[in-house]
Amino acid sequence: MKSIFFPAIFAASFALPAFACDSVHVIDPYARVTTAMSQSGAAFMQLVNHGTEDRRLIGVRSDVAERVELHTHIEDANGVMRMTEVEEGFLIPANGTHELARGGDHIMFLGLTRALAHGDEITVTLVFEGAEEKEIIIPVDLERMPDHNSGAGHSHGHSHGHSHN
Repeated sequence: MKSIFFPAIFAASFALPAFACDSVHVIDPYARVTTAMSQSGAAFMQLVNHGTEDRRLIGVRSDVAERVELHTHIEDANGVMRMTEVEEGFLIPANGTHELARGGDHIMFLGLTRALAHGDEITVTLVFEGAEEKEIIIPVDLERMPDHNSGAGHSHGHSHGHSHN
């Protein structure tokens, strides 16, 4: 009986899914400070996939906002940069990275439930394709400056209109 039972358990262990979030690491996350009157905020980070298969971040949750969306900046026909939701999520290539940076792809907090003050920490759940999740803590940082490639600051001259292509 043992010889039949053991191989069945051993075989079943290979049938269990590998969790994508275990192979995706979050590097240098931070959120921008907001004011008491702010209705939105944003967070940035680098997502590093140490796995051998592509992964896709398809959603985000946090109690600091009524809605949390994955956003990017797209130039419209008039040359104006507009923020838009990326409903298909962000691909993190196998053995690669995906930057969430100011002026580019980012996490958008809409309908803030509180101001985000320097030194605060916010809990965010990253949702990967296949219903896999990873909870992270993101510090709120007033002093963080954008790098030279990220373009203008998050709140200057950008529309918060939503596009559902």
